[in-house]
Amino acid sequence: MDASRVDGTNVAEPNVPIPSVLRRCAEKTPNKVRCTAILSPEDRVPVDDPLRAIRVMTDMALKALSPVFNRMYVALGRPSIAPEKLLRALLLQILYTIRSERMLMEQLEYNLLFRWFVGLNADDPVWVPTVFSKNRDRLMEGDVAEKFFDRILEQAAAANLTSDEHFSVDGTLIEAWASQKSFQRKDEPEQRPPDDPGNPTVNFRGEKRSNDTHESTTDPEARLARKSGGHESKLAYCDNVMIENRNGLVVDTELMQPSGIAERDAAIQMAERIAGCRASDCSRRQGVRHQRLCRCDAGSECDAACGAEREKARRQRHRRANHTTRRISGQPAEAEAD
Repeated sequence: MDASRVDGTNVAEPNVPIPSVLRRCAEKTPNKVRCTAILSPEDRVPVDDPLRAIRVMTDMALKALSPVFNRMYVALGRPSIAPEKLLRALLLQILYTIRSERMLMEQLEYNLLFRWFVGLNADDPVWVPTVFSKNRDRLMEGDVAEKFFDRILEQAAAANLTSDEHFSVDGTLIEAWASQKSFQRKDEPEQRPPDDPGNPTVNFRGEKRSNDTHESTTDPEARLARKSGGHESKLAYCDNVMIENRNGLVVDTELMQPSGIAERDAAIQMAERIAGCRASDCSRRQGVRHQRLCRCDAGSECDAACGAEREKARRQRHRRANHTTRRISGQPAEAEAD
């Protein structure tokens, strides 16, 4: 410990004694003292750290999934990474937006907070990144991630944090791990590049490329898409989430191929999976037509509600357009009644 002395006093604060567990020093150098400490990562995590509450919820969900893990793993063979630790590590990667699993393993080497959350002692070895990735793939093949999400959602429902009354659906593009160079024509056989096979020189300038005629050789399920007219096209997927409006909790997700109507189709699928939810109860973003989402059996009553909502939206657009025109022309904007 850099700020410690062998006699049990603190260099920065001489009058403050060092805890007894830190007094056993193995080696002393002129500039610093190296100490062997017996500490648990639990003692180093603040009591009010948000990960403590998340750890409690995670342990409850993992305990409920214990029978699933027992069926996936056998007693024979080489020891594998404990599925509980693997899922906690993946959860950390999402919460802290760690870019890669290799970087996640690097963080686990020296981050005591991460070690405590995953369940590793301070002297436990960290897994090799490739071994971690292979075990992750094996775990995801058993739909464990969806079951883990369902257990967390059950805890939120038990705490009365969710309802089946009103939802919002939003979608975004997730860029695929495939380069533009891999997006090649379907009707042409793959040719060996004359230069570097790992990073060949490809000139597709002026070539008309679409999902009907081209396909990625490394990720065939990815589709060429863009968010709007001002953005570049990328190989991507369409990720859609359903959010419960009372507390803003995500209650369902759906990953689809970009098609222009993927967000609408995902909204219908997710609404039908929720017990007691009607698709017409989901709030739509601007540009998603209400009648496309309506799947209820209310007949004329539903048609009247759809028509009233469309008329209200049309009036709002008309008021905004008039307000903008008057402000530009220099005329005072008049208040209009709803």
